[in-house]
Formats: sequence, C-alpha cells, structure tokens
Amino acid sequence: MADRRLQVFHAVAKQLSFTKAADVLFMTQPAVTFQIKQLEEHFNSRLFDRGHGKIALTPAGELVLEYAERILGLSAEMDVRLSEMTGEIGGPLLVGASTTIAEFMLPSILGEFKSLYPAVQPRLIVANSESIETRVAEHMLDIGLIESPSHLPSLHTESCCDDELQVVCSPKFPLAKHKELTPKQLLDQPYVSREPGSGTREFTDAYLRQAGLGIEALNLVMEMGSPVALNGVVETGLGFAIASRASIIKAHRLGDLVAIPLKPRLIRTLSMVYPKEKFRSKLVVTFVNFAVAKLKLFVAG
Repeated sequence: MADRRLQVFHAVAKQLSFTKAADVLFMTQPAVTFQIKQLEEHFNSRLFDRGHGKIALTPAGELVLEYAERILGLSAEMDVRLSEMTGEIGGPLLVGASTTIAEFMLPSILGEFKSLYPAVQPRLIVANSESIETRVAEHMLDIGLIESPSHLPSLHTESCCDDELQVVCSPKFPLAKHKELTPKQLLDQPYVSREPGSGTREFTDAYLRQAGLGIEALNLVMEMGSPVALNGVVETGLGFAIASRASIIKAHRLGDLVAIPLKPRLIRTLSMVYPKEKFRSKLVVTFVNFAVAKLKLFVAG
C-alpha cells in the first residue's frame, strides 16, 4: 500500500548506492533513478548529494527518510494485522543467523516449523553476527540470531540459550589427550580462528584477554569465514580451534574431531535481536517461541 517511490527512496538511502538499491529491489538502475527523480520533483527538493561516485542524504533527504521509515513500517504492520484476521499463520519469514547457528542448528528447526505451518515462506540469510544485527537494524530482516551481544542501541536483545565453546582438534593432535585445557596450554600450538566480525571470534578474543592473553600471543596460522570450513581444516591436523560444541556433534560422533572443555569454562549466550520499535507479527512471535524451545533442546543434547 505504501508509495513505491518511498520504498525505492528508502532502499537508496539505506544502501547509499543506486546500483545496490536496484539489486535489493530487483529493479534496473535507470528505473530506480527515475523513481527518485519523481520524488524529488514531488517535494521540489533535492534528496541526495551526488558527486565523485558517491551519494549522501541532504537535510531534506534525512527528513524524508525519517518519515519514510515510519510510513513503510505502518504499511507493513497494517498488511500483517489484516492477514492475521484470517487466523492462519503464514507469509514471508525473514530470518538472519550467524554462521554457526545457521549451519548447525537452524535447518532442522526451520524444517519442523514449515511442517507445522505450511503457509509460512521462510528465508534464511547467513552472515556473521555483526552483519546480521546491522541488517535487522535496517529492517531488512524480521529477526536475527547471533552469537554475541548486540552493539546497536536500536535493537532489543533477547537471550535464548547457552552454548559452550571448547577446544576442537583432530584425535591425533597433541592437545587431544587432555581432559581440559587452560588458555596458557594453547600458546605453543598452531591456532585456526574464525574471522573478525564473527561472534565466536569476538567471544573467544574477550575470553583470552581476560586470561591475560591477546590473539597475538597465540600461534595464529589461519582464519576461516565459516564453521564448516574451520572444522575441515582442523580435521587435517593443521591446528586446533575454539568452536561451539554444537558445531562438531556429527564430526565427534564419526571420530573425526574431539572437543576438550576449557578451564575456566567458556560459555556464551546465543541471542535473538529485533528492532525495538518494530511491530512483531503473530508469525514472528510464534517462530521465536518455537525456535527458543528447540535451541535449548539442541544445545542440551
């Protein structure tokens, strides 16, 4: 129901790029440019400063963005509330999740949820925690599941379950013989880490600093952008990693990897994040309750 020109403007303002906005909206760049030109003519105001290959919002553009977000939000809320009057839970569900949660925990949860509510159209976006919370804050996702506390004041954070990080290595790796390991026992061994921006990396770095060690004190040999890739490298015996116990359940069962608890234990809280001011539909609330219950069972098992 909302004015299409406002939708296009909002995308350009958030992306600060006509090309990226066109990709997000599945439009051509000339079509996006035409819609912005029409809106500027309607308001008789320039909404973007253009120059040197970059664009920025003008003061008028900042004001329009403030109102556009409120108008688009109310329009979406109206659509959802009217559809909920039918009593059926359905429609698109945009879920973002950091890689460990997305690759090892969420697939079965989304599958079960879809079976219970066939009219739901789930879409899972996978990225590191930092990227997911940014997309939720920009209203590109209904909800996000991340592995570290949110840094954005516009987001509400809700704890859903605890997850233990442990030392992970090949059964033939020197550390595999230990029943538990202190941070100092890791110093001389080759270390395979997640990439900066990862919730696992952020939480691990904070734990090591608290133990009096920085990441620079470890023998860092490789950084990986995915827990699956991390496990694959560690299985070769190249080094050890610190990873979620939940991420190696299958590999542990097959005997490809072992997990050794740290001393003191390294336990983090997995969180759900969503915009503080955004209306939460019956679909989102139902999924949140379902996912939290399933995640607790998953990490407990």
